Amino acid sequence: MGALFHPFFSRVPLPNHACCGMLVSPDRRAAPPCHNKDEVSAMSTCTQLIHTLKNGGYDPALAALYALDGSAQKLDGARGRCVRIAEAFAARYGAQAQGATLFSGPGRTEIGGNHTDHQHGRVLCGSVDLDMLACAAPNGLDVVRIQSDGYPPLKISLNDLAPKKEEENTSAALVRGVAAKIKELGFELSGFDACANSTVLSGSGLSSSAAYETLVGNIFNHFCCGDKLDPVTIAKIGQYAENVYFGKPCGLMDQMGSSVGGAVAIDFNDPANPVVERVDYDFSKSGHALCIVDTGSSHGDLTDDYAAVTREMGAVAAHFGKAVLREVPLEDFQAALPALRSECGDRAVLRAMHFYSDDRRAAQEADALKTGNFEAFLNLVNASGLSSSLCLQNTWSIHDPSQQAIPLALTAAEYLLDGMGACRVHGGGFAGTIQAWVPEDYLTVFKNGMEALFGAGKCHVLHIRPQGGCVVAASSASPVSG
Repeated sequence: MGALFHPFFSRVPLPNHACCGMLVSPDRRAAPPCHNKDEVSAMSTCTQLIHTLKNGGYDPALAALYALDGSAQKLDGARGRCVRIAEAFAARYGAQAQGATLFSGPGRTEIGGNHTDHQHGRVLCGSVDLDMLACAAPNGLDVVRIQSDGYPPLKISLNDLAPKKEEENTSAALVRGVAAKIKELGFELSGFDACANSTVLSGSGLSSSAAYETLVGNIFNHFCCGDKLDPVTIAKIGQYAENVYFGKPCGLMDQMGSSVGGAVAIDFNDPANPVVERVDYDFSKSGHALCIVDTGSSHGDLTDDYAAVTREMGAVAAHFGKAVLREVPLEDFQAALPALRSECGDRAVLRAMHFYSDDRRAAQEADALKTGNFEAFLNLVNASGLSSSLCLQNTWSIHDPSQQAIPLALTAAEYLLDGMGACRVHGGGFAGTIQAWVPEDYLTVFKNGMEALFGAGKCHVLHIRPQGGCVVAASSASPVSG
């Protein structure tokens, strides 16, 4: 027990980051040269975009996004997907559409910092090689029209950008919110048509909503803003759309992980101006695969569970007259433990303990990656998982104790890994998915073992992709490099 609670009763020096909030700039994104509205007419058509795709003209860009393991099969699959979506666009909006362009908004994985962002803490996250992909082109109208696979067509008037109660929890709300914020920033909006397809797993904790916001933000940025919006700004725009229009009071981690790309360390001490640092580490050289295991458990009816985490951490902070735990020094928290138990309850205290330890670990994980110490990184991931289970208590819902798919998955993963790699609950918790770092030479055994328990196709092998939201391919005279 002493080792478990050591973080709470002895201060560990925190890393001193010399980075600043706008470290990531537009020139680091995988985007083509800027095209303004006057240049669109000089660009080639959707038909020519398809031709270039089929002939491998964009293969370097596609390989950088979708074939990070060098697999020719994955590259072929990515190229085929891009062709299909461009052909769907041509069929719906016209093969001669000028300026047809492919855009990507990736899903994200939370690597470190579980439920720390809403307390203005630190996180480590990364974009993954599952994404929302769209073929889009300017339409010369004051409307946005998007056809997403499996969904009814969406049409948004750019002359009516007020939030609409009836649109809450819909894609329309996100598009309208992104457009409204970009207009508020002083850019002239113009309409576009798009066909979209998603490989981001539903209910996986990979944040499909952030991927969609990033996708739409990049389309507007390219067609209306001259690619002037940097990834951090696009992330903030996405959060605004989700908070104000979609009706979800989310933090900024999901949008940052999707928009910025690669592994990203974020400090939310000042949420309006978060400190964002790209962590340059090549995960392909770690000897480990990133697995997301879908337990098949539903996130439905878990709103109270998620709200309770924020509420109880907030109650501890309120004891000190503060809004969030990041504003409360660890020493003050430690000194007040007896009073906090009486005032807030043991679970709230434990959840606050988790915040302090996982906030520190997120920074330490980033440092471990920067120094190439992957073994230390794995140890920290395991410690984070243990803290989430014992202190944060977000691996199952008290509303249905018989359903404990996350603890079952973690226990099975630990058994299969047998001291190797690492595993933890993924995302908000209580249901959904777990994350595991699995030695590559043991991946088949692990995957087969988890899928024997949860079903075929439930163990997804992902990669941390270096690009966030981006232009994948543009129908200009020369292809975009990756």
